[in-house]
Amino acid sequence: MSYCRAIDSMSDDRQALHKAYHDHLYGFPIHDDNELFCRLVLEINQAGLSWETILKKEATFRIAYDNFELKTVAAYTDADRERLMADPGIIRNRLKINAAIENAKTILTLQEEHGSFEKWLELHHPKTKEEWVKLFKKTFRFTGGEIVNEFLMSIGFLPGAHSSDCRVYTNVLEAKPKWMNA
Repeated sequence: MSYCRAIDSMSDDRQALHKAYHDHLYGFPIHDDNELFCRLVLEINQAGLSWETILKKEATFRIAYDNFELKTVAAYTDADRERLMADPGIIRNRLKINAAIENAKTILTLQEEHGSFEKWLELHHPKTKEEWVKLFKKTFRFTGGEIVNEFLMSIGFLPGAHSSDCRVYTNVLEAKPKWMNA
């Protein structure tokens, strides 16, 4: 069952949580590097868990990770790592926390070399899912096939976030996701 159809079968409170993400964020292009970083961190933290868990914790993730401000997260110290490990509002997994910090540093380097994280992504577009996974594994930490696929679908670089019969599909097309230019 697609994400689009699954929402319709959820209880009202679960539906409200998912609907906001589905209708306004999932599959839509993101042009802000901090928000791209946010989405990458959230997708990494979702590994092994439900997306609903991540949606419920998004606000506390934003607080814990200084609203995903790349320069701030890249400068985190061991004390920040311990603070994050003690924060019940996020996923307390040392590998995921370390990946967020190291990936922030990597994105800063990509910004220096290419102007922005978004421009680095655009430079490599289009690629197949397999090519993207290989590139991400070489460039970032904690980025396997599902994480990369969901990240790139969620930001409009790979198709599949919405089916053509989804009520949001036309809105996504109007936002001109990158997969349309493949």
